[in-house]
Amino acid sequence: MSTQLVDFDDAVARYDPVLGIEVHVELGTATKMFDAAPVTFGAEPNTQVTPVSLGLPGALPSLNQTAVEYAVKIGLALNCTIARTCRFARKNYFYPDLPKNFQTSQYDEPIAYDGWLDVELADGEVVRVEIERAHMEEDAGKNTHVGGHDGRLQGAEYSLVDYNRAGIPLVEIVTRPILGTGARAPEVAAAYVRTLRDIFRTLGVSEARMERGNVRADVNVSLRPSPQAPLGTRTETKNVNSFRSVERSVRYEVARQAAVLDGGGRVVQETRHFHEGDGSTSPGRVKSDAEDYRYFPEPDLVPLAPDPAWVEEVRATLPELPAARRRRLVTEWGFADAEMRDVVNAGALDLIEATTAAGATPAAARKWWMGELSRVGAQTETALEDLPITPAQVAALQALVDSGRVNDKLARQVLEGVLAGEGDPEAVVAARGLEVVSDDGPLLTAIDAALAAQPDIADKIRSGNLGPIGAVIGAVMKATRGQADAGRVRELVLERVNG
Repeated sequence: MSTQLVDFDDAVARYDPVLGIEVHVELGTATKMFDAAPVTFGAEPNTQVTPVSLGLPGALPSLNQTAVEYAVKIGLALNCTIARTCRFARKNYFYPDLPKNFQTSQYDEPIAYDGWLDVELADGEVVRVEIERAHMEEDAGKNTHVGGHDGRLQGAEYSLVDYNRAGIPLVEIVTRPILGTGARAPEVAAAYVRTLRDIFRTLGVSEARMERGNVRADVNVSLRPSPQAPLGTRTETKNVNSFRSVERSVRYEVARQAAVLDGGGRVVQETRHFHEGDGSTSPGRVKSDAEDYRYFPEPDLVPLAPDPAWVEEVRATLPELPAARRRRLVTEWGFADAEMRDVVNAGALDLIEATTAAGATPAAARKWWMGELSRVGAQTETALEDLPITPAQVAALQALVDSGRVNDKLARQVLEGVLAGEGDPEAVVAARGLEVVSDDGPLLTAIDAALAAQPDIADKIRSGNLGPIGAVIGAVMKATRGQADAGRVRELVLERVNG
């Protein structure tokens, strides 16, 4: 049976959407949260484990100090208060991929709380998102369902469990209800997750690769008839792992819930699965409230009391955060705000900064990354950072242009060679013979041939009509395979005609 949907624009015209987002980030520590098992992506299943990872009887946890430091960094970057004392708890329900049958997490005493994050949208509007808490916990293992549709449990013949991920350190960041976003709710949700991802990378606490599951978002959506009405019943779409999917999941849930309410129905508080193929969601399980998890303090771990002096030492080590960095670079580079937003949205900021550091001007670096390289990336469906060219190579290419050794047309051919794996720009110029012809002799020969082919052009030029000079320059460029300096050709044509 197909799900009824209301047009999104119609839905947000009649209902007020409210968001709540829980983001899990895997910390980039060498070992797990509570044991010495290594954290290695892509290892053979069930090889990165210890008795603690496997929940064997008598195995006792020991807290990872680096994970605590990373959690404090995240809390500080999100303008949170760092707790003077906090503790871990057992969150109880059946986990097929956590063999001890509970998750070691934090409940009523998180390590960081009461923060906020300003999120900038594509047009420059800033939305402040209130952070309720950021707490530490461990990840679960990974289930693989064999024989079902799209890797789902439904219809599977059997399931396999890999415990390599079980126990990897996580920080979960929970927002307060995000109000007043209206029709921009999907955009706000995606921009918030993107902003967090950038902060994680800047802090160096995680690779934050969403395609690997390093960052996952649980997206809560509810509708109410007006901003003055009580909050509606929420659904939680679990483990959404791309910005586009976050946006699509919000759009779908708004349209679906509006249809339920329009029909006089009741939205069920439940978890939902997101489907990449069509952007839809489907029911998971009825969503539990906190009391259903039977939290109680973890008896095998002592309370944690971060020393305030140490917290301030950690604060002093924080790098320049993305928003402050963008403000600084806008001033240093002389970009307009809209230009900088385009750069950020394209994922080109780091690349342009590195290209500038390698010797190019900011304007030239922006020209290459936002122009020709963005075009290549779009054609090949490749992210800019994954193109087979480095910022240093782009700077070297621009140096060839600045020195006059290649013109813009030849530079694009050089770029093509670099992307094809033919070497650095210098090597491509040499191998393909792309350097601008700087000797006047061959240029004069080509000019004489062009004038001889069109005798009337010389008379027109002598009479002051310089329009036809373009035809001569074009003929010379063709004769030299585009390797002539058009400006120098123009000078030589005038000298030849008027000499």
